[in-house]
Amino acid sequence: MTKRLYRSKKDSMLAGVCGGIAEYFDLDPTLVRIGYLVLSALSVGFPGILVYIILWIVVPEQY
Repeated sequence: MTKRLYRSKKDSMLAGVCGGIAEYFDLDPTLVRIGYLVLSALSVGFPGILVYIILWIVVPEQY
């Protein structure tokens, strides 16, 4: 069985993207969110926001 990346319903703060990534890699969702925020801050915010919106659109929601 192959693993699929989905947006999380149970670990969702905004759209479930970081929660879904955390579930996929078996990580703590809080660590993924903090890592995302640090990377976004280091990239002056805009590219991080754009990537999040693209993932929100592209990654299917968990059913």
